[in-house]
Order: sequence, then structure tokens, then C-alpha cells
Amino acid sequence: MSVGPGRAAILAKVTSAASILAFSGVGRTFPDGTEALHGVDLAVDQGEFVTVVGPSGCGKSTLLRLASGLDTVTAGELHVGSNRVGYVFQDPTLLPWRTVRHNVELLAELEGLAKAERQARVAEVISLVGLDGFERHRPRALSGGMRMRVSLARSLVLEPDVFLFDEPFGALDEMTRERLNDELLSLFADRRFAALFITHSVSEAVFLSTRVVVMSPRPGRILGDVPVPFAYPRPPELRYSEEFAKVAGEVSDLLRDVPPRSSPGRPGREWTGREGSGRNSR
Repeated sequence: MSVGPGRAAILAKVTSAASILAFSGVGRTFPDGTEALHGVDLAVDQGEFVTVVGPSGCGKSTLLRLASGLDTVTAGELHVGSNRVGYVFQDPTLLPWRTVRHNVELLAELEGLAKAERQARVAEVISLVGLDGFERHRPRALSGGMRMRVSLARSLVLEPDVFLFDEPFGALDEMTRERLNDELLSLFADRRFAALFITHSVSEAVFLSTRVVVMSPRPGRILGDVPVPFAYPRPPELRYSEEFAKVAGEVSDLLRDVPPRSSPGRPGREWTGREGSGRNSR
């Protein structure tokens, strides 16, 4: 079974000028003594789509918070080669009193973009995410999938070089989720940003990614790095091919090897990767 490059190759990649996002021996320990991450070596190049899977509580979301600057490392080094970083959260976090257009415009306003440029970018990304005709609607009038499109468009306005996704489609039904996966891949093929994506779905991870990274239970470490060989664009029917099943099987095998994490008075439980695709605390 291929699990991607060894540690020496990963460290070389981390220090490569091409790696716009790089974690080198990164650890994060919280003030209460909880060690969320330990010795994480991970690099994402421009034009790569890297997805992280692993058990709940293993530090996946912490990786994104570190990369975005919302949190700081306590060990190792973190390199982010651009100040244009987009972040799409699990919840759309839209302002209910603002229309679609004004929600999408929010980050551009805060960045101080000139009004004419702001409006041009807003119109472009609203069209890109398929929300033409809904500019004047407020969030309460939108479906869950449409609200996630607004959240995605809001980050796209800033034309990010690095895009962080914290399980953005986990709360959606399967059909909507697959449709948004297809649309996200179209955006990625067009913009070629560096993406770091979190999910609990092996199928979603393989369909979207150039590589799938598997993490251990807390403190999170990298257990495997599985390359995904399929070229972009990827047709929806790829999900049902034998080649796709083989790659998904490699990722699932790594997840089955994840040791259980136990706490005093509570037996450990193996995480198999089949625990659903809804929101989970991490």
C-alpha cells in the first residue's frame, strides 16, 4: 500500500520555496496542558488540494486555526507564504440582517477595497458559486447548501492564495454535498489556490484531493499521506470507479490502523472512518 512520501521527503517539501503552507515539527499545547498536535510535518504547494482525515479530537481544526493566524504554535515552525488566506467554517456564519450581496461583500469591506473593485468582485464570485438572482435574499430565505455557497463566495472575494475548509459540507444532505464538491472542484481548477480541507468522509476526501493525509488520535500526528492520481476536472461518476475505490481503500486501511484513545474509567474505541459526515467536535 502506498502512503506517500517518507518523513525525509516531507521535510524537504516543507522547506521548499514552492510550499506556500508548511508545518515543520509543529506542536500545539493549550494552557490547560492538553496537547492537541505533536511533531506535525505537512506541506501544501500552490495548486495542491490536501485533505486531512482522522478521529474526532485529533487536532484537524487546530491545524486550520494555526494556518489562519487564529492560534499560535507552541513547538516547531509554521510558514504561510501569503497574507491572502480564505477560511470557510463548518457553519456559514452569515449576518442575518444582510442580503447575500452584502454578506459576500463583508470581508472586502473590512479589507478596505475600493467600492468599484469590491462590487465587481462580488458580482463575479456570486456568479461563480451559482447564486445569480439571489443577491437581495437574506440568509433565512436560503437552503443550507445556498448558505454555504454564500460563505464560500465571501472568502473568494479576497482572491485567496491559501484556502482553508473546516468540514464545510458536513451538515448537508448527500446530494447537496456531492453537488457542492463538484462546484468546489470547478473553482479549484479555475483558481488553483492551495487548499487544506477537513472532512470525516473518505469519499469526499478522495474525490476532492491531490493528497489525503491521515492523522492519529490526540495529540495529532501524521500517520500517512496518500496520493490521489486522478487528473482535474473530475467527473461525478469517478466516485463509482474501481480506481477510486482502490484509493479510498488505502485511506480507510490507514484509518482502521488508528489506535483507540482511552481516558481514565472509559475504554478506548477504534475509529473506523464510518461515523457519519455530520459535525463533530475536534
